[in-house]
Amino acid sequence: MVGIYFSGTGNTKFCVNKFLEEFYNSKNTFSIEEKAAFQEIKNNHEIVIGYPVQYSNIPKILRDYIITNQHIWKEKRIFIIVTMGLFCGDGAGILARLLNSYGAVITGGLHLKMPDSIGDVKILKRSFEKNKELVTKAEEKIHKAVYSIKSGKPPQDGMGIFSHLAGLLGQRLYFGWKTKKYTNRLKINPHKCIGCGLCKNLCPMSNITIKNGHAISSNKCTMCYRCISRCPEQAITLLGKRITDQNDINKYI
Repeated sequence: MVGIYFSGTGNTKFCVNKFLEEFYNSKNTFSIEEKAAFQEIKNNHEIVIGYPVQYSNIPKILRDYIITNQHIWKEKRIFIIVTMGLFCGDGAGILARLLNSYGAVITGGLHLKMPDSIGDVKILKRSFEKNKELVTKAEEKIHKAVYSIKSGKPPQDGMGIFSHLAGLLGQRLYFGWKTKKYTNRLKINPHKCIGCGLCKNLCPMSNITIKNGHAISSNKCTMCYRCISRCPEQAITLLGKRITDQNDINKYI
């Protein structure tokens, strides 16, 4: 078994690693940004795929990866892990349907609530103690899921028709357009930016460049919040206008 993931601020990476540790006492996991991921998918029959849901949808970067490499999914047995800040309905189900169309066999799904990565929307923020509690509960749920899988009853989070309707009516019907394309709405405050280049190095889409000592964003942001969560000057925003809290999974483990 191999774990494949896309992770913005570290939540999903943590969960996929924890799942593999529980299952095989191993961290045989790879980001889709790593070249090795493609070969690992080809070489393994059992695959765990993890990602953070966005508006009850698949992040654009992961959807493109699945479609671009559609020929490698046939007959692969895939378990899906989805992380979320609030709600996702059929977060695992929507990827399951896409992979099914390419011949994959979906064995189950697991939804895990984690500290919200959207650091520029105050209403979504929780206390430090609540975030630690979320991580602890996620670890417990992963432990139970692994036990269930080994017992022949893998969890089916997000797989049923009611989950499908919840995801569609709860978010995708209204906000699904936000994940259909990459966005150009990433904002970098030139008065705060010091041109350190950290955001440029972190961006999975090479969407940020440094020009005349300041970071500049283009039109290919996949809304992972990685740069926003790590900017030392809190100079970057996307949905909101100012940073309330920068998410870092390492604070809660």
